Amino acid sequence: MSAERPNVLCIVADDLGWRDLGCYGSPFYETPTLDALAREGTRFTDAYAAAPVCSPTRASLMTGQYPARVGVTDWIDCSGTTHPMRGRVVDAEYCTRLPDDRPTLPERLREGGYATWHVGKWHLGGLGEDSLPGDHGFDVNVGGCEWGKPNGPDGYFAPWEIPTLADRPDEDGRYLPDRLSETAVGLIEDHAGRDEPFFLNYNPYLVHTPIQAPSALVENYEQKRAALGLDDRREFEVGDRMPTESKCDERIERRLVQSDPIYAAMVEWLDRSVARLLEGLEQTGQASETIVVFTSDNGGLATAEGSPTTNRPLAEGKGWMDEGGNRVPLLVRWPSVTDADDAPDVIDTPVTTPDLFPTLLSAVDRSVPSEYPVDGVSLEPLLVGESLDRDAVFWHYPHYGNQGATPAGAVRSGNWKLVEYFETGHVELYDLATDISEDRDRSGDHPETAQRLHTRLREWRDEVGTVLPEPNPEYEPWPDRAGPD
Repeated sequence: MSAERPNVLCIVADDLGWRDLGCYGSPFYETPTLDALAREGTRFTDAYAAAPVCSPTRASLMTGQYPARVGVTDWIDCSGTTHPMRGRVVDAEYCTRLPDDRPTLPERLREGGYATWHVGKWHLGGLGEDSLPGDHGFDVNVGGCEWGKPNGPDGYFAPWEIPTLADRPDEDGRYLPDRLSETAVGLIEDHAGRDEPFFLNYNPYLVHTPIQAPSALVENYEQKRAALGLDDRREFEVGDRMPTESKCDERIERRLVQSDPIYAAMVEWLDRSVARLLEGLEQTGQASETIVVFTSDNGGLATAEGSPTTNRPLAEGKGWMDEGGNRVPLLVRWPSVTDADDAPDVIDTPVTTPDLFPTLLSAVDRSVPSEYPVDGVSLEPLLVGESLDRDAVFWHYPHYGNQGATPAGAVRSGNWKLVEYFETGHVELYDLATDISEDRDRSGDHPETAQRLHTRLREWRDEVGTVLPEPNPEYEPWPDRAGPD
């Protein structure tokens, strides 16, 4: 296999927070494989998911476009039972499948002679055999359907009843990530020795709810928690960080410390799954011919559904426009690039999910489609110690998050980040260099910067054709709430 046509292994975790890996400072979760991958490659400190929820980010990875341009701006509610949500405004409409008219990453790679495999979560359509991975360039699809999480009777434990993953009689009670990683390794092993390179898109569902893991590993973390003197402390707040009244202005449960033993076991099992894939590459002699990318589709779940993790010092988590909702791990191991003597070990330039599309196409000597706009830029200059020619990165989430946040958009330029809340048009400005927790709104101190970034955000919205939420004519303010009992 030539250096111009390396294999690509893209691993996308689900709901994994920025601080959920040891190499990003987790004090509780154990991730030796991913920590080693960070040492062997490049770790990005300021990498962002394209959205604070899953489907939009996954659509951006497939297309290289911001979710607002793709039209997939929220998690895909195929049943239509949750959307639209209403508060002071009504959720914007959005696409509930990956559009057919966008050239995708697997399509471009397959046109270049790549075998293309998808294993695990898809959540970009699929209800009624519509918009599955095979409809968008993948030769093989194992486990990808309309589901956003394991929905079988026992969640992660077989029988899974996933439409695109056959249950086997001998697997009752088996952990889903174990089966998915076994299947992925099998594809890698069967492909060894072929001239045709491969693209494996591995999405193991972890660490999305339901929060479940094998009991033996959970017990290890229960003992660790006891030895460290931790407990399941949480903080209960009412409407904190909510800029206005809204339907979601309810009690928000926030975890203070990483201490949930089940979630910790899920994170470690994710690490073990990655280890199986990397070992498969090593044992078949393909490691030196394979680019490995690891990232997450949004920030950690920190304000709802049990709040199994915390992203602190980042504010909030999944579903929010704060750093905890969008900032995620990103690790890249690119043979002959990230292991070069002058390659940076750590990069603090802001990057975003759409960048992976042109980065990987460039890496395998495939051109970016010219027939439609690509919002991402190749990260190869950063990986060789150069800079990016880009002024800002953007977010557009015109929806009420299931985790408590209100519709908002944001722009980051340099160390400045401006957030606009769509219920009232209220804006906040943060200097992330000195205030990573977004505690101090600087819009009053730096009105010119706030105005400049607000103008830039509006220009970008016009450019990509965003859809904004509409006022809710039936809105009634919630009554004043007392604090927790």
